[in-house]
Amino acid sequence: MADAGARITVALVDDQPLFRAGIRMLIESQEDMELAGEAADGEQALALAAERRPDVLLMDLRMPVLDGVEATRRIVQHATSTGSDKPKIIALTTFNRDQAVVQAVQAGASGYLLKSAEPEFLLAAIRTVHSGYSVIAPGSIHSLFEHAARNVPATGPDLSILNALSARERDVFLLAAKGLSNGEMAEALFVSEATVKTHLRSVLDKLELRTRLQLVAFAHERRLLGA
Repeated sequence: MADAGARITVALVDDQPLFRAGIRMLIESQEDMELAGEAADGEQALALAAERRPDVLLMDLRMPVLDGVEATRRIVQHATSTGSDKPKIIALTTFNRDQAVVQAVQAGASGYLLKSAEPEFLLAAIRTVHSGYSVIAPGSIHSLFEHAARNVPATGPDLSILNALSARERDVFLLAAKGLSNGEMAEALFVSEATVKTHLRSVLDKLELRTRLQLVAFAHERRLLGA
C-alpha cells in the first residue's frame, strides 16, 4: 500500500487529444496527484497499465483499436493472474445511460463519470476510488442498471444463485443491492458496521464479484431485488 503522503498516480486513456490536454493540466495542478501517462486507445492502455502501474486509471469507453470495456477487462484479468495490484479504473462516458458503463462495471471498473463532469467532481472521484470506494455520475445508478436489464430476456428471478449465502449474508446482499450504506445496513439489521463489512466481503467473495457496483449490476440483471 502506498504511503499516506504519497501522491496519487493517475493515467488517462482517451482518443481525443484536446480532452487529454485538459485533464492533464487538471491533474498536474493538484499537489496530491501526478500524471502517470496517457494512451489514445485500449491497446495502448494495456501497455500503460502494465508499465506504469497507476493508482487510478481514467478510461474512455468508446475508442478505436480496442474499446475501454475490453481494455478494462484485460487489465483487471492481467493483474489478477499476475497477483499485482489492480488500478482503480473510472470509466468515462458521454451518455448517462450508456450500456457500455454496465459492461465496464462488470469488467471491474470502480465507477463511472460523465466526460462533462465538473473538474472538482472529477478530482474528488479520483480521491474517492483511490481510498477504496466506488463513484458514479450524478443521478440514479439503479435507473442505469434497470435500463440495461430491459435488454435482457425477461425471466423470473433465479433465487438459487443466492444459495451459497447464509441468511444474514443474503440480507446484506439485498440491502447493498438497493444502495444502502454500511451504516444504514447496520441500523436495519441491528448489527455493527464492522459486522456488515465482514458479511459484505464474504458475499462478494462467494459470488465472485469485485465491487459493490458489480453487486448492484448482478442483482438487477438477475432481477433479484424483489427476492
